[in-house]
Amino acid sequence: MSKRDLLLEIGLEEMPARFVAQAAEQFKEKVEKWLAQERLPFEQIASYETPRRFAVLVSGLAERQPDRNEEAKGPARKIAQDEAGNWSKAAQGFARSNGVAVEDLYYKEVNGVEYVHARKSEAGKATQELLPQLSDAIAGMNFPKNMRWGANDLKYLRPIRWMVALFGEELIDLEIAGVHSGRVTRGHRFLGKDVELAHPGEYVGKLAEQYVVVNPDERRAAIVEQIRRMEEEQGWKIPMDEGLLDEVVHLVEYPTALYGTFEEEFLSIPREVLVTSMREHQRYFPVEDASGQLLNHFVTVRNGDSRALENVAKGNEKVLRARLSDARFFYEEDQKLTIESCLKRLESIVFHEELGTIGDKVRRVRKTAAQIGTKLQISPAEAQQVDRIAEIAKFDLVTNMVGEFPELQGIMGEDYARKANESEVVARGVFEHYLPRFAGDQMPSSAQGAIASIADKLDTIVGCFAIGIVPTGSQDPYGLRRMAAGIVSILIERDWALSLDQLWDAALATYAEQGVNKRTAEEVKKDLIDFFALRLKNVLQENGVRYDVVDAVLSADLTLVPAVLAKAKALMAAVTAEDFKLIVEQFNRVNNLAQKATADDVKEDLFAEQVERDLFQAYRAVLQETEGLADQEKVLEALGTLREPIKNFFDQVMVMAEDQAVRANRLGLLLRLSRLIFSYADFAKLVFA
Repeated sequence: MSKRDLLLEIGLEEMPARFVAQAAEQFKEKVEKWLAQERLPFEQIASYETPRRFAVLVSGLAERQPDRNEEAKGPARKIAQDEAGNWSKAAQGFARSNGVAVEDLYYKEVNGVEYVHARKSEAGKATQELLPQLSDAIAGMNFPKNMRWGANDLKYLRPIRWMVALFGEELIDLEIAGVHSGRVTRGHRFLGKDVELAHPGEYVGKLAEQYVVVNPDERRAAIVEQIRRMEEEQGWKIPMDEGLLDEVVHLVEYPTALYGTFEEEFLSIPREVLVTSMREHQRYFPVEDASGQLLNHFVTVRNGDSRALENVAKGNEKVLRARLSDARFFYEEDQKLTIESCLKRLESIVFHEELGTIGDKVRRVRKTAAQIGTKLQISPAEAQQVDRIAEIAKFDLVTNMVGEFPELQGIMGEDYARKANESEVVARGVFEHYLPRFAGDQMPSSAQGAIASIADKLDTIVGCFAIGIVPTGSQDPYGLRRMAAGIVSILIERDWALSLDQLWDAALATYAEQGVNKRTAEEVKKDLIDFFALRLKNVLQENGVRYDVVDAVLSADLTLVPAVLAKAKALMAAVTAEDFKLIVEQFNRVNNLAQKATADDVKEDLFAEQVERDLFQAYRAVLQETEGLADQEKVLEALGTLREPIKNFFDQVMVMAEDQAVRANRLGLLLRLSRLIFSYADFAKLVFA
């Protein structure tokens, strides 16, 4: 089958860097989906993007669809024909829907029954005829933000300015929002010229001649190589934040790295302020010496070649100087504030219209944190530190610096708290109460910071659930999933036996005192169980726990987070043992019959057989041994000792005895056993080969 290459390029006004890769990936997926839908085989598809375009190059695309030869199955013979051999309406309709005459129908036997069949043949269409349909795929793309321009009804990421559509050397006729496809693409906005393409194979090379590197991986590699070379030449270390690097890659079409210098006096500003100002305002990379100390230099990436770099550097230096002057002013002005004055201002800042002000939140968090500290039995001195952290954790929200750079919340709070002579634990806790901020982030280093973190996150989650804000699908505007994951991570990392149920109660109590009770506590806690179960499921899966083990442990009590993980690990080690399957079989027998019990009353004088007494004694021994036992492997081992007493019981006793009192007594014993065993995990969910 003959093949050609296909090139599709959509040229737009400059797109926001954060949307470029996403737009290109979506475009590639839409083209791939359309090709599969139209049965058009190809060899491979490559995606390209710059701030002004996204494109796909499909290599080895067939020139026409393959012919289709299919066999369709219709109704059974008894429905397709009557006794006289005439075709029924069902058969005629089947023939008509498949484009064949009834005379061409035939029978085939399927599982001993004859069914009418039809053979359909359809010649494949030429690819050139089908390609104009791609206009719908292009126009149907979705973006986080859209705009309209001119008199067009189309909403798009940015106005479309040109399109290239070539199938081999032939032009494909597309039209979107008044823009018609052609074979002319555009080079670099300032350095390049328009380029006419004879065929798709010229795309990458001819644009490179016009200062456009369409492959983002090549731009990334060029930036990294240039910066690494700069490091060697200058003896610097240039840390490259991956998020910033991604953004810079999609800000330029032809990258050239250069460096500039700023006054050393600005180094008196905290490192985080300098780095944030350079990164957020100017997209600059910071520069360090060999020991990791920040230097008064920066690295930026120009969208252009290496001509007149000195002038470019001076222009960037001038802009950065103004930015850093502002930052220094904000920083110095903040030094004039007191923590107490900032706390008063929190009373006028709304946290949520239904949940009160930040001041209200602070008071709730202090109460919740105090209860957590009590449950953990921390010392009075530690409790005082926890309270102070919770009290001042949000004070920096009203500072100039955090107002300019919200991402510095906590960071500036720690710096300012230290300057205000707060203790090191308290100052550090102001920052750490935000931790962890994302998956893989650092954890609070102190118990005091960890308690404040849990209390703060818990307050936001429970408050939102209390007023009906529950994340659904991909919607989570308040970051509640991230906060819940943070709580789970802290509990595991600290190995704290804090019951989630008790934590929820503590936070709900503070809202009840404030009068926020839009939903009942029972409704809120039901949603919280499901919500935290999903976070725990993610943790277990990340730890390599099998799906059935995950289901088993999460079907039991999940409120003691470290215990859930420990149980899962213990079960993962046990499920591969040969005799464990036999243990689980006995557990499941107990559970199945326990469902028939109406009460768990057990009277020893109603035991008729010694195996009943033996099982009851074994139950009480395991109950006593496991009560308060934290080692989940030992708990599982203790439960495993019940296998023989259970087996002997079932071998020698008829549970459903005629005597109703004896029967109820035996069922009550099994109910107690079942509650003990299945409080560990739902063993019925385990899968054995």
